[in-house]
Amino acid sequence: MITRSRQRPVESAPQPVPLDVRLMNLTAALLFVVVLIALAASAALWLARNPLFALKGIRVDGETTHSNATLLRATVAPQLVGSFLTVNLARTRSAFESVPWVRHAVVRREFPNRLRVTLTEHRPVAHWGDEADARLVDNFGEVFEAAGADVAADLPRLKGPAEQAGQVLGMYRTLQPLFEQYQLRINQLALSGRGSWQTVLDTGAVIELGRGRADEVAARTERFLRTLPRVIDQYGRPVQALESADLRHRDAYALRMRGITTTSPVEPKKK
Repeated sequence: MITRSRQRPVESAPQPVPLDVRLMNLTAALLFVVVLIALAASAALWLARNPLFALKGIRVDGETTHSNATLLRATVAPQLVGSFLTVNLARTRSAFESVPWVRHAVVRREFPNRLRVTLTEHRPVAHWGDEADARLVDNFGEVFEAAGADVAADLPRLKGPAEQAGQVLGMYRTLQPLFEQYQLRINQLALSGRGSWQTVLDTGAVIELGRGRADEVAARTERFLRTLPRVIDQYGRPVQALESADLRHRDAYALRMRGITTTSPVEPKKK
């Protein structure tokens, strides 16, 4: 028997694309991308220059008790550059936050040609620095400028390094309730550069509180206030007669009262 073998056709290997063809394809692809980018840039430029998207106004919401429209316009308007689409929101936010009393600003676009700004103002809780200083401290312990502002006259005055304003405010909030129990109020609280605390009460009494953490100073102050009425009562004086006190001694304190002296009058020399 004669059998015939079937021969399978031999498949030829794919021929490599010539180098010049690959270069042409790559060049065409690059040109296509460049054209797309150019068209996109042209479209963006056209939109940016379109009068429809010119910045027409800014809507301001939020707390604006001290930030009036005239002040906002005069401070922010010169810093606005570009159209609705190109204006820098971060720079605009910084411009609003540079206005006195503005603590935080949120800026958003409102299609097609307006900005919407939500402001949060500082809430003053104390004066900061010397009497001639126009700075205030807000409820977050941040110092801010408030020249010419109408603020409550009964706010306490805090002093110390500006970077430690939050610590000074925290100490005030710790100590004030202790004095309130004795119908006394802190008018001034100061932190020296060496870390020592001093307070002036509404009666004019000056109290040296010494150094230490808030809990240590509070414990020392509470012990002083708890024993003060008994000490002053020995001289028939009210607590408001206190003139000064020094709590920097380890287990005691020194005090001075108005109308009370522990020294004898100097007798005139005999001639």
